[in-house]
Amino acid sequence: MDNSEIAELLEEAAKLMDLHGDNPFKIRSYQRAAVQIDRLKEPLSAMPTNSIEAIEGIGQSMDHKLTGLIHLGRLEDLEELRKKTPPGVQSMLKIKGLGPKKVSALWKELQIESTGELLYACNENRLVELKGFGVKTQDQIRKTLEFASRQEGLYHFAVAEKAITSLINILFPGGISETFSYTGAFRRKCEVVSSVDILVPRSEQPNWVEALKLMPELYPFTFSEGENTLQISTPEGVPVHVASCDASEFTLQCWLQTGSEAHIEACLFQSGLLKENLIDTADEHAIYSKLGLPYLEPEWREGLTEIQLARENRLPGCLVSETDLKGILHCHTTYSDGKHTLEEMATACRDAGYSYFGVCDHSRSAFYAGGLTIERVQEQQVEIQKLNEKLAPFKILSGIESDILADGGLDYPDEVLATFDFVVASVHSGLRMDRDKATERVLKAIRNPYTTILGHPTGRLLLSREGYPLDYERIFKACAEHKVVVELNAHPYRLDLDWRLIPSATEQGLMISINPDAHAINGLHDMRYGVLVARKGFLQTAQTFNALTTEQLLSWLNEKK
Repeated sequence: MDNSEIAELLEEAAKLMDLHGDNPFKIRSYQRAAVQIDRLKEPLSAMPTNSIEAIEGIGQSMDHKLTGLIHLGRLEDLEELRKKTPPGVQSMLKIKGLGPKKVSALWKELQIESTGELLYACNENRLVELKGFGVKTQDQIRKTLEFASRQEGLYHFAVAEKAITSLINILFPGGISETFSYTGAFRRKCEVVSSVDILVPRSEQPNWVEALKLMPELYPFTFSEGENTLQISTPEGVPVHVASCDASEFTLQCWLQTGSEAHIEACLFQSGLLKENLIDTADEHAIYSKLGLPYLEPEWREGLTEIQLARENRLPGCLVSETDLKGILHCHTTYSDGKHTLEEMATACRDAGYSYFGVCDHSRSAFYAGGLTIERVQEQQVEIQKLNEKLAPFKILSGIESDILADGGLDYPDEVLATFDFVVASVHSGLRMDRDKATERVLKAIRNPYTTILGHPTGRLLLSREGYPLDYERIFKACAEHKVVVELNAHPYRLDLDWRLIPSATEQGLMISINPDAHAINGLHDMRYGVLVARKGFLQTAQTFNALTTEQLLSWLNEKK
């Protein structure tokens, strides 16, 4: 159990205690412990037992509970709280905007014990009767529940990818065959997937069933002998579908099962060919050749504009790759809400092969994230100067993630903004503005001469929150006019800018910066997910801001100033 998992259990216990009206001091002790453990750099499980109590915010009683959790895998308080709380009520605590006290009111005063009952109550206009609720709160809860129901059964690509790593080693102990292939949305590198689909020729099908019988509790499965398909569930709940086919049809089935229905239908319709005409094809390059098209990468096969671009010979040339990226921008440190120090983050970035690192801690209005006061900004910039001397030729750039305020202004006065090498301007609050008001707010931030990058432009959180409404045509035109770069936030729960909007942005001549928004060293690896969706959006190396060398980047920033 890692630190983040332990912190989540403590936070859950704190919420359930608050729900039941427990002692506020006890609740705060759990909350403090969760925060401190989540910030630890070393695993709590690896620390000597007598050193846990020495962690700030953890007393003797909490030390005892954590020791039990580490060694026994149990948190007794949490188990008792779960037993006396209906599962549906526990689910309501996960709804954004509903804290323990509001959930308690819904449960105890309206006898609502599930998200389904809650949605029904919203539609019946019953929540407005409760103290602390109103029409706006009720409408927002309803929208949140409806959004969640549309996302049910979906998983972040990164979660699915991580979930199948061990399973693949079990299914293919001798190594993955050259003819093994992922298919479906997972192979297309979609940002969210409903399952992981795998195809192999029957002749190379190993004895999966016997391998999985050795661990039925870890990987529950069903096997359809007639259809020769295997359905597996990973411990994370991600469904895995393994199918096989005759070797002679492997290439065709791989192609048919990878592309979206719209892509496959358009390819066949426009070529006049039938599926049967493509049997015994050597590889997918040959399939597209028969269709009269250049090869289309799996991640492009969405049935959008890819076929038209291919027929008009307008497919992009040099797509961005991870090796093209020269530096990492937009990362957080212990100056605000990051887990690692400035030097640790910068050194990890350098050791990963990058040439520069742009720190972007939160600005002062983000008090909930330890946003930097002006004094702290100055302190960090002094440290950056010293580290640049120590780590040269590696370069640390002084940046800030400035909140875009409600009126569109940037956090800090101009004389402070002028001291940064670059500024990422992001919206973090006031996400319920209508389209016109939200657009004008962001446009004002773009026009600010100190704005370098527009951070996570749509504000979406995949499977949790839709992006705020913006007129992207106006946004992109303004960015082009004011030489503002657009961020592709590589965090796998954001992947924002949406890849579908990348062509509209680059057509305006905009540069896209693939940024991890990393709050810890392991977050630097999220650059991979940013690159995957950038390629889905046809992003080329020449259009990628952090594919610039250090010298090119500094020259660009100086020219912008």
